[in-house]
Amino acid sequence: MNRITRVAGLYAIADTSLIAADRLADAVVAALRGGARVVQLRAKGGAAKQHRHAAQALAELCRAQAVPFIVNDDPRLAVAVGADGVHLGREDTDIAAARRIVGATALIGVSCYNRLDAALAAEKAGANYIAFGSFFASVTKPQAVHAPIELLTAARAQLHVPIVAIGGITPANGAALITAGADALAVISGVFAQRDIEAAARKYAALFADADMNDQINVN
Repeated sequence: MNRITRVAGLYAIADTSLIAADRLADAVVAALRGGARVVQLRAKGGAAKQHRHAAQALAELCRAQAVPFIVNDDPRLAVAVGADGVHLGREDTDIAAARRIVGATALIGVSCYNRLDAALAAEKAGANYIAFGSFFASVTKPQAVHAPIELLTAARAQLHVPIVAIGGITPANGAALITAGADALAVISGVFAQRDIEAAARKYAALFADADMNDQINVN
């Protein structure tokens, strides 16, 4: 696996329940052209062989663009395709077990939903980034736990690893999450369910450019 890379910017989640297998690579290429800075493969259901094929293809695409590639849920698949890391949810492998599989130099991300205490514990256990959400109503996960925006500010004050916001994020509401403390915005349908994926990704990427510009103005 590759060395640990900081997670920041548009975190594009390619969900195989949303994107047909024959469109997956092209969809991710478009997201990368639009400014995606992290790509995750989320493959639920289907055959293991299909997951391996998809993960291998995306790992190669991301490697060529020097963009971190993360596999959802499956540390062994992440290792098999040379991914940069794995993302763990509430019902997945624990951090210590995942670390034994992926090794010391891989990224491990952990979903902590609306719990700062869980995030602090995950960081202590070796997580390289923390994801919170859902901040807004999510088409992908309509029953997801709600996280208040204020959680990001509290987390920013206490965590030392990057913070990812997820859940119903649009170009219209994403800036508030960045201002509150999110280093990255994780997006599924807001990018991959759009007719023009590259253009959709650019709208999210622009939020980070605007935030950087505002930071420079405030410093000066």
